[in-house]
Amino acid sequence: MNKTLILITIILFSCKPEISTNIVVLSPDDKIQVEVKLDQGMPFYAVQVDGKKCILPSALGYRFRGQPDLTGPFQLTNSNTEVIEEHWGPVWGQEKSIHSLSRAIRLELREVLAPHRQLNLHFRVFNDGVAFRYEIPAQPGIDSIFITEELSEFNFAMDGRSWWIPGDYDSYEFLYTQTPLSDVKSVNTPITMIMDNGLHISLHEANLTGYPGMTLGKSQQSEFSLRSILVPWPDGDKVKQVRQLTSPWRTITIGQKATDLLNSRMILNLNPPNLIDNPDWIQPMKYMGIWWGMHLNKETWVQGPKHGATTANAMHYIDFAAENQIQGLLIEGWNVGWEKWGQPDAFVMTQAYDDYDIEKITAYGRERGVSIIGHHETGADADFYERQLEAAFAYAHDLGIQAVKSGYVGAIRPVGQHHHGQWMVEHYRRVVEMAAKYQVSIDVHEPIKPTGIERTWPNMLTREGGRGQEYNAWSEGNPPIHTTILPFTRLLAGPMDYTPGIFDLRFDRYKPDNRVQSTLAKQLALMVVLYSPLQMAADLPENYVNQPAFQFIRDLEVVWDESLYLEAEIGKFVTIARRHGSDWFLGAITNGDARELEIPINQMLQGEMIAECYVDTEESHWDTNPYPIWMGSYTISPADTLKAKLAPGGGMAIRFRPITKEEMDQDLMPISELRLDQRSTE
Repeated sequence: MNKTLILITIILFSCKPEISTNIVVLSPDDKIQVEVKLDQGMPFYAVQVDGKKCILPSALGYRFRGQPDLTGPFQLTNSNTEVIEEHWGPVWGQEKSIHSLSRAIRLELREVLAPHRQLNLHFRVFNDGVAFRYEIPAQPGIDSIFITEELSEFNFAMDGRSWWIPGDYDSYEFLYTQTPLSDVKSVNTPITMIMDNGLHISLHEANLTGYPGMTLGKSQQSEFSLRSILVPWPDGDKVKQVRQLTSPWRTITIGQKATDLLNSRMILNLNPPNLIDNPDWIQPMKYMGIWWGMHLNKETWVQGPKHGATTANAMHYIDFAAENQIQGLLIEGWNVGWEKWGQPDAFVMTQAYDDYDIEKITAYGRERGVSIIGHHETGADADFYERQLEAAFAYAHDLGIQAVKSGYVGAIRPVGQHHHGQWMVEHYRRVVEMAAKYQVSIDVHEPIKPTGIERTWPNMLTREGGRGQEYNAWSEGNPPIHTTILPFTRLLAGPMDYTPGIFDLRFDRYKPDNRVQSTLAKQLALMVVLYSPLQMAADLPENYVNQPAFQFIRDLEVVWDESLYLEAEIGKFVTIARRHGSDWFLGAITNGDARELEIPINQMLQGEMIAECYVDTEESHWDTNPYPIWMGSYTISPADTLKAKLAPGGGMAIRFRPITKEEMDQDLMPISELRLDQRSTE
């Protein structure tokens, strides 16, 4: 603890209760400063970075149904400061170990006027950002809490460029809009900004538990100010609790450049430690699926002449996966209920269609080393799903199914509830906890956004919560820029099941009016750039046959010892390298513009290695010629600078591995001698 923090602590513990108080907390590196102020008893906070104003005084507090607003005037009755330092290892993740260091303060406030309610404010200041949350402790006179509005503000000191999706209460599946911050009206988080002074900032939340999701809307403070808007219950209340309440953390991730945002683990660090005593059963994996064929209209979810989830088709997929180092197989449309889509009580999670022998298939998968990933599509009938929840996961466990993908397409039942409201947030958590009881991992589609709970419940492997690959099969598609924005927005919140790896990019045989807007090399690179511990090779098996580029997917890992965020600009390009054991995998992607990159690799390599390259050619273009891909193996050393020439909508994927004894005797070309214009299919 440095002298500045000690001085603040002495002042706090020696002061008498007052209604005008200024408190300053610094980040461990002293670069970020948070000031919490009671101005005539009303609570505000402000943030400075490197001595420059970032967030101007911003209000805090609550409005209630049936009680006066909890906004003050308050007096400070007590405070506690501490340095919180942790070294912890995630069960799985983008690195093997995480270091968390922050300065924290808890301010205990009491209303000056009757009914003299208590409110505690918690702040934590990290080197990469600021977080705060509210606590209403149990106290006499409060038996129920009905919040109608959370009054948190983010009153920025200046304008900036922002990337955002609309503040929808039921979906995050939108393309990102880039506008000045001053033009933002209503958004879901994370929203990411580059301020006019160059500071990179992302607003989100952490440890969303027993509380609705937070959207943001325009505040009246200024054109650069946002305020929290919570997703409501059907009666208009936002939060309902008994006796006491602890809100999620409101997070402000701060960096000097785009890669600083990618490096941050603040959201994870704000969640409680792992609650699963022996998590060895949790298995991240690469997987395939009886899934893409339905989006192409080749197959159907419902039983019939084109039914995808048949015994014969599942065994065909299992054979292909086993022969190609794919550990999992998702099977959608296996259970009865698809013929009742939209009706109440439709999907039964313990009864297979009669053309799908689930016991035979799961046994065959075990025999061939392929884990079956179950599917629980609810049609958004969360009420019916809850009534069969324990039976559904017991059924999966008894069959040896280690992971389940769930879905919530449609309007939520109970009627009037929203996907992102408190009732559903609690529902999603009940599902994760029930799955953990039966040693099943979860991949949620149409979810509540990730807020770091995978630290606490590591069986919560991944989720959708964004506009993924399937939109390329039945809409105008995802433009090339989309995946260069996702790492700095949706993926700052947590892993995403984007489902990359499509090789038949135009699928003219099935849907000639739709297509994937990327090159083949970019589809490989996305499997490194868009992190998920369940990483899907999403295409049909026949589209991988006799494709040399499929070797990259065979070799790819999904659990990482280390990740490096080498170069990036939001909406332009991203280069990420990840290490598993002695192998490194690198992915670089660009937007719709061609791009030449020079990537320093001295952080990655300790000595000479082999670089197995999968890169766009001179002829590649996402629109006119997406398929050409240049592949080659070359020696590379830490002194080299990796030169990359990415096509419009293109990418590059490389596996770096140790040189074998046999290769040492060969005269392999160093990658430094390769010219960019040599990368041609001719």
